[in-house]
Amino acid sequence: MKKFKMIIMRFVQGFFMAAADSVPGVSGGTIAFLLGFYDEFINSLDDLFKGKLSEKKKALIFLLKIGVGWVAGFLICAVLLVKLFDKKIYGLSSLFLGFIIFAIPLVIVEEKKVLKGKYKNLIFTLLGMGVVVGVSLLNTKSGLVDVGNISHLTIPLAIYIFITGAIAITAMVLPGMSGSTLLLIFGLYMPIMTAVKKVLSFNFSYALPLLIFIAGILVGIVTFVRLIKKALIKYRSQTIYTIIGMMLGSLYAIVQGPTTLKVPQPAMTFSTFSIVWFIIGAVIIFGLQLFKKVMEK
Repeated sequence: MKKFKMIIMRFVQGFFMAAADSVPGVSGGTIAFLLGFYDEFINSLDDLFKGKLSEKKKALIFLLKIGVGWVAGFLICAVLLVKLFDKKIYGLSSLFLGFIIFAIPLVIVEEKKVLKGKYKNLIFTLLGMGVVVGVSLLNTKSGLVDVGNISHLTIPLAIYIFITGAIAITAMVLPGMSGSTLLLIFGLYMPIMTAVKKVLSFNFSYALPLLIFIAGILVGIVTFVRLIKKALIKYRSQTIYTIIGMMLGSLYAIVQGPTTLKVPQPAMTFSTFSIVWFIIGAVIIFGLQLFKKVMEK
């Protein structure tokens, strides 16, 4: 029974990570951190590529359990949530605000031992905020590059897709830093989401650019995850303060989210803010915490 509970828990964890990764403004890493498996997630990614054989096997089993939920969540979100993001942008942005605002205190409580008494490290909170806000400010109406139809692949475009994949995955695994936002900045969010939809409908003209993007993701994992792992071990206090800053900075990214749509909308204001969606975001956070406690019994 306990083993079955663990499988269900990993599936749900992966599902919600994918839901967060699929839309700009929120990170799957935030979900992993809130549900208490971020360290295990990072360690497993690192062990899969650089660990001993026994560590590789353990990591593979863990990541497969998470991965099944992630794939299911991503496919559903690729079809449904992107459309909802266009139609209900202010509601979803309000939901994400509730999600992050109520998540931050939970992170602080979870990590209070490494945060308490080390208030000089608050400078890292400011640094984290600055990075996320700075990345958000880079975004323009059409991104840095007008990528166009990625099925018409050229060598420069293939290199660009590969590099962007490697950069985006670093943001997806960092709490508070949205990989989808980076894809928007580099003009690849809608092209990649379109490619996923096309391949799902058996239009394989988009398969090669999608494979190149995935290859970039794998390279990003191999090169970047080790740095995160070391930071969490050797500089945990500074790293947690930075993560809190990135989560705070993501509030700005979420407010600016409507400006990143294919047909840009004004940034969220008090008049477009939805208290109902905001409360739903808070309920989701506490629901996930309750789910975590129930599954761990």
